[in-house]
Formats: sequence, structure tokens, C-alpha cells
Amino acid sequence: MDIKPLAVFGTSSGAGKTLITAAILRILSNRGLKVAPFKVQNMSLNSIGIPGGEIAYAQYIQSMAARVKPNPCMNPILLKPEGDKTQIIVKGRYYATKRAGEYFTNKSDEFIKIALECFEYVSEGSDLVIMEGAGSPAEINLPNDISNLKFAKLINAKNVLVADIERGGVFASIVGTFQLVDMVDNIGVIVNKFLGDASILKSGYDFLNKRYGIKVIGTVPKVSHNISEEDSLGQWKPRSGKLNVGVLWMPFMSNLTDLEPLEFQDDLGFDFIKYPNQLEWADIIIIPGSKLTVKDLLYLKEKGFARKLYDYKGKKWIIGLCGGHQIMGKWIEDRVETGIGKVEGLGLLDTHTIMADSKITVSSNAVINHPQFKGIRISGYEIHFGRSTSDDGRSFSTVIEEDGNKTERADGSYDEKTFGTYIHGLFDNYEFLRRFLSTVAQEKGVTLNVKPFSLNMEIEKFSRVVEQNVDIDYILSSLM
Repeated sequence: MDIKPLAVFGTSSGAGKTLITAAILRILSNRGLKVAPFKVQNMSLNSIGIPGGEIAYAQYIQSMAARVKPNPCMNPILLKPEGDKTQIIVKGRYYATKRAGEYFTNKSDEFIKIALECFEYVSEGSDLVIMEGAGSPAEINLPNDISNLKFAKLINAKNVLVADIERGGVFASIVGTFQLVDMVDNIGVIVNKFLGDASILKSGYDFLNKRYGIKVIGTVPKVSHNISEEDSLGQWKPRSGKLNVGVLWMPFMSNLTDLEPLEFQDDLGFDFIKYPNQLEWADIIIIPGSKLTVKDLLYLKEKGFARKLYDYKGKKWIIGLCGGHQIMGKWIEDRVETGIGKVEGLGLLDTHTIMADSKITVSSNAVINHPQFKGIRISGYEIHFGRSTSDDGRSFSTVIEEDGNKTERADGSYDEKTFGTYIHGLFDNYEFLRRFLSTVAQEKGVTLNVKPFSLNMEIEKFSRVVEQNVDIDYILSSLM
């Protein structure tokens, strides 16, 4: 079957490209087509370790939607902001750390070559590859933008444009995009996140078509879902519940997808903690992952969290995930990420961490050692420069498999109600999630209904909404 590639662009970041792409992939997979996702370049702090390296979490979601194994070539270039610098991941592996301007003005030809090679690899065995753009295709201040139209033309792709009506100014943003760049290969426009009666948009759609030749091929309503949209936390609203989860807010926190199974629970309160006096509200305190661990550690100390957290040790459950686990230890020596050197940690766990030059990116299967959850098997992924040692020999879990290969090594540490782990996706493991939340609930004297979190089911539900409201047959016929 000869089908041209499809590129999904957006009028802006946050327009909904990631989920619209995932939905089209799932719809076409349901129709029997072999489909695969691709994104030349993604700037995101939400990444996932897979066999072969790491990719943006968005492309992992899309690979799940397409029902194909994730591969580093699905996201050949991943940019992870580090303040005024950017860490560059190429084909799943650490490449360099550079200032943003330095990256955007250098080596675009080299990266295009790598991206083309990856696109060809992803295309093998696929009927259709759907490429997600980055930001907007009308970033006219970036002459070396390789993420959008420039690359789409190289692979002879048709494109659709996703516009976010929730932000207002949807018609201006659509027309402005078409006026600024050559959208000659455009199939049509998908208006996203609409609330209300879509019939009131008809006159505007007719005007777009008559005046500019722009065809609107679907209006997707704003629906509640539990699928990550890049780094957006817009859907996470503070609330109180039978148990309350407080997540420490830090300037460089990352991999917040770890928290989705908790935020998904109806009986749980959920909020980000910005001041130490807010800790009293929380029954469970979480220190999330961090892109610059030592800087986030220093920030927490400056805000007065160190003493307050230590006072709550043994009284409240305190959990550190990856960088949060490192922060909880006695000290961190960092001459790699920040170059700051040795810094005293929060002292909540009897561990120490040294940042190494090489980055660990693996999928992991492990068995929990913590006495209250002993023997529970968990799976997830690891992405970290740090190497942590438990000085008292108490590891939170034992990793028994890395990227499908048998192993046996210690992970994390624990001390009664305080524990840390390098394994992202801990709460995605339902047996552990249920046991953990039930333990905390029993201590507080409440009962919880702990719901299993299924990303696959969330993708399926959202895809059905898109299929009902977008002319998928028209898109597919336009690619033939």
C-alpha cells in the first residue's frame, strides 16, 4: 500500500499535536494499518528509558497508540532544558550539553541526516508514518528549524494543522500560520479543545475556506483524559481528599508522568507544595525527579524544607523518585551536571550519590525489599547520571532485569516510612499502588477505592472521540 507520510503541525505549543497524533495512530491501527510515530526533535523534560536509550514520553505514548515497540529512532533528537543550557540526546544517547543559541545555529545538516536515517528505519515495515511537528511551523525566527516544514518536505509528507480554540483567537492563529509559511501540502485543519455547540463555528469555517482555501476537517471537543501532554500540568488542579499527596515543587523537577496514577485517584487529594508550612496538609510527601538535582536540593534548603521534612520523618510517608531519591541522602557529589561539587543532602536516607560521566538509560524489572511491600514485583525505567550507595545496606528493591537481560543489583534505599528509588513508573504498578495507598489509608483510618491506571485505555477512549469528530477517511484518502 503506497501511502504518503502525514505530518501533524500545531498553531502553537500545547495546541494538542501529541494527542491528536496518538489518536490518529490508534484509529488507523484499529483499522488494520501498520503505523508508527516519528518526531524529528522534541524539547521535553518528560522522557522514558527504553531498550536502546531514551525518548520523549510523548513518542512513547504514540508508540503505544500505534501498537509498536518504542525505538530511539522515533525521536532522534531530544532536547532537555537545563536552565540556560540544553542537554542533547541523539538516537537515545547523551550527545552534549550546549547553550540554546549554540545548538540552534550549529550542525543542522548533521542532525537532518541523522533524522532522515531514523525516519527510513521507522518506515521499514510500516504502511504509514505520522510525524509530529514541534511548536509551530511558523517559527520564522528559527531559520534552522528542522522539526517542521523543512523536514516534512524532505520526506514528501502531507500535513494537517491543529489549532487550539480554548485559548481564543483560533481563526487568527490559523490564518496567521498559513500567511507566514508555505502550507501548500496541507490537507486541512483540526480545531481542538472546543466546548459548546460546534454549529456556531460554521460561518467562520466557511469564511476560511472561501477567503483562504483552508478546509476544516474536524472539531474535537475538550474532554477529560489522563494522558500527558508534554510538560503541561494544566489539567492537574489542586484538591483535597481522604488522603492528600503533596509533591514538592522544584525549579528543575522532571518526569512528572510518575505522578499520573496518583492524580488519577478520585479519593486522593493532590497539590504541589511550594512552602514548608503546606507540608502539614499532606499525608504522603513526594520529592519528584530533577533535571539538575543539586540545584533543586539547594533550592529546597533555601526555602526551609530541610528541617521541616526531617521533623516529619517517621510520621508521614516521604518518597523520593530518581533525583528526589538523591536529594534525600546524606550528600551528593556533582562535577557533571552542575559542577558544584559536594553538597550535603537532606539526610532523610543513609545514602550518598556521585554523579558519573555516563548516563544510565534502561527499562527495569525489580522486586521490592521494603518490609511492608516485600516481594512485590515492579517494572519501570531508569534515566540518571547519579550512582547512589546505601551506606546501611538497605535497598528499596533489587533489580532483576535490565532491558530484558537478567541481572541482580540494589536500587534505592528505605527507612521505615521514608524510601527512594531510581525506578520511574513506580506507581504504574497496580499491586504496589494498591498496597501502598491501602497501608497509608489504614494508618489514617480511612478506606480508599484504588483504581488501576491504564494509559492504553485512556488512549483508546480519546481516540474514539477524535474518530467521531474528525474526517479520518478524508485524511487517509488524501495520503494515497
